[in-house]
Amino acid sequence: MHAPTAEVGRAGPVLLLDRALDIVVGTALLGELLVVIGNVLGRTFFDLPLLWSDEVATLALSTIAFIGGAVAYRRDAHISVRTIVNALPESAQSVVLAAADWLVLGLALVSLYFSIGLVQTRWEELTPIIEMRGAWFAVPLTIGMTALAIYAVVRLSEQPRKAVLAALAVLVVLVVPLVLFGLLAEAPLANNAAITVALLVVLATVLLGLPVGFALILGTMLFLHIGTYVPLVAVPQNMVDGVGRFVLLALPFFIFAGFIMEGGGISRRLVVLIAALVGRLRGGLMQVMVVSMYIVSGISGSKAADVAAVGLVMRDMLDEEGYDRSEAAAVLAASAAMGECIPPSLAMLVLGSVTSLSIGALFAAGLVPAAVIALCLMALIYVRAAKFQTREHGTWNWPLIRRLALRAIIPFSMPALLFAGIFSGFATPTEISAFAVAYGLAIAVLLYREVNLRQFGRMIVEASTVSAMVLFTLAAAQTFSWVLSAAQLPHSLAAIVATWHDDPALFMLASIAAVVILGSLLEGLPALLILAPLLLPLAPNLGIDPLHYGIVLLVAMGIGAFLPPLGVGFYIACAVTRAPVDRASAIMVPYVLILLAGLLLVTFVPWFTLSVPQLLGFGN
Repeated sequence: MHAPTAEVGRAGPVLLLDRALDIVVGTALLGELLVVIGNVLGRTFFDLPLLWSDEVATLALSTIAFIGGAVAYRRDAHISVRTIVNALPESAQSVVLAAADWLVLGLALVSLYFSIGLVQTRWEELTPIIEMRGAWFAVPLTIGMTALAIYAVVRLSEQPRKAVLAALAVLVVLVVPLVLFGLLAEAPLANNAAITVALLVVLATVLLGLPVGFALILGTMLFLHIGTYVPLVAVPQNMVDGVGRFVLLALPFFIFAGFIMEGGGISRRLVVLIAALVGRLRGGLMQVMVVSMYIVSGISGSKAADVAAVGLVMRDMLDEEGYDRSEAAAVLAASAAMGECIPPSLAMLVLGSVTSLSIGALFAAGLVPAAVIALCLMALIYVRAAKFQTREHGTWNWPLIRRLALRAIIPFSMPALLFAGIFSGFATPTEISAFAVAYGLAIAVLLYREVNLRQFGRMIVEASTVSAMVLFTLAAAQTFSWVLSAAQLPHSLAAIVATWHDDPALFMLASIAAVVILGSLLEGLPALLILAPLLLPLAPNLGIDPLHYGIVLLVAMGIGAFLPPLGVGFYIACAVTRAPVDRASAIMVPYVLILLAGLLLVTFVPWFTLSVPQLLGFGN
């Protein structure tokens, strides 16, 4: 009787911590949502903009990323690759998983220590509008690392003691020599050697189950320790700065909108209508998935939200019809990769913010290329349909389609209103993302009445957890991107690409290869942040339209983000469809090839990209 009591006593404070952190993160998400909406309405109707909204947004993003990131770790929501781990004997699995938790604990403690120094350093800094101390932007990282360390200890305490001790022994043998080298060596390793070691460690730890975000932090710390004289305080500093951009608010808002669409019946009505229209084609629900992803991507704006909004709605339908889950995961991942150039893609927002390209022009330019690639995917599904072994459907039921179409009019109005708000100048794409949440919530609560207060609270928690996972990974990737830049790796890669500066075709092919490879390594978006500012200025000298080149980079980034074995988007698709990763990876091969074929078609036929922007009056 004593053991269960001890277990309850230990779980009680942890559960209390979970609830407290959920409230903090949820408050940050909802509070910033209200601030953004209030800023737009005040600016538009009363000429009273909330000038301090950007400063509050930075604090909200930091809170969601780091405090929420700790909660996401507690819930095992961070993206990790378990293919190799799952193939090991059970005893070895326990050791590897315990080693991952030991690494998380060590990374949390090191980050916590240096984050305190960052708080002290920024204490005298004041923001220009409300004069908030700059230290407050780093405080969520300190709190998050503290919570992360607690959660890591709890997880270790819940595992077999022999496995925990064996994992610690292995890590001591592997890590101590590297630590001693950094402390005792007379000179750091050369950049090339240090970055090679860091990349190998990142790759090895990811393949052995360490969540991607933590592996990137580990690689960053390792490079700084053995390869430079830069202090490790640069790690928390870059993590905080990495999520401090206002444009990133679109990510949690569109993810929140995606959960509202799914939980409030909006996505279901869209998908059911598309299923009635497209499901009779050869390939059935797989064709429905591609078309649904094309449409829903125009509302949610985020890879995670896209995959969740379509995959969660269709998962039971696919199971009922007898579709292979691995095939469904491959189609879902390929469709989401195509969706990176469908507005309001977060990648588009980021690309517009780091280059001179107009976000409005990018929105217009991505529609036709995405449609071209979607048709390529649908053609492949048509050919592979014999493998699905599902029952045939009859003819179209037009009375049913008319009823479903009437029910879907309001959900289809969401993308129309989003575009109208952006192109009319009513609000920026990031601000429009807040209105997407409000509009979706109004439909789900007032019209469909499918969301009550308890469900709304659950949506906040789920959206906060997914947003935190993505933002935390993005912060880690931003830090590792900074390390890659310090090691001159992106510049070397850009220099290799630039060697084909006399041949536009080779330049485009080299750019695609670089972005796909780096996008697979760095979760997609960081690859765009690194390479786009370096490569985009080279395009006009070769007679390549920068807008067209930007769309090509976006699609290549999407393919990289969903490319197994490292593309994290692929693992999200597998998790949503409950498909085994190893089998889905094999099935993904023909879909990757058709994505590349569609990308080459878009690359060498610029009309697909430029026709709509020219029609709408955007300059070249």
